[in-house]
Amino acid sequence: MIGYVTLGTNDLARAVAFYDALMAEMGAGRFMEQESFVAWATGPDAPGLSVTRPFDGQPATVGNGVMVALQADSPEQVDRVYAKAISLGARDEGAAGPRAEIPGFYAGYFRDPDGNKLNVFCFTGGQWPEP
Repeated sequence: MIGYVTLGTNDLARAVAFYDALMAEMGAGRFMEQESFVAWATGPDAPGLSVTRPFDGQPATVGNGVMVALQADSPEQVDRVYAKAISLGARDEGAAGPRAEIPGFYAGYFRDPDGNKLNVFCFTGGQWPEP
C-alpha cells in the first residue's frame, strides 16, 4: 500500500550517513539519489524510505504524532536495528522489547538526528493480529 515515505532533513549529509548505516542493517540499499534527496529500499517492488531537503527551501520540521514504522523479520533484527540507530546518535523513545498492549508486537522506538520518530517492529506470531 505505501510506496515510500519521505522525511525532511536540514543536514542531508548527516541524514544520509545515518540512514546508509541503518538501512544496511535492514538489508536495504540506495535506489534513488539526487542532489537534494536519497532513497533506500530492500528491492524494486518494496516500499522505500527517503530523506530530503524541503522543496520549498524552508527548514525541515518534525510532525507531532508522525512516525515511520520499519518492519523487521524477527525480534533479533528489531534489537540489532534499534541498537544501530542508538549507536548512530538516535535518541531513545522506547527500548526494543515486547509491548504488552498489543499481543505479539515487538518494537523499539527512536528519533533520528533530525528528530523524526521511527520504530522498528515485528509480530512474533509472524503476522498482523486479527482485528
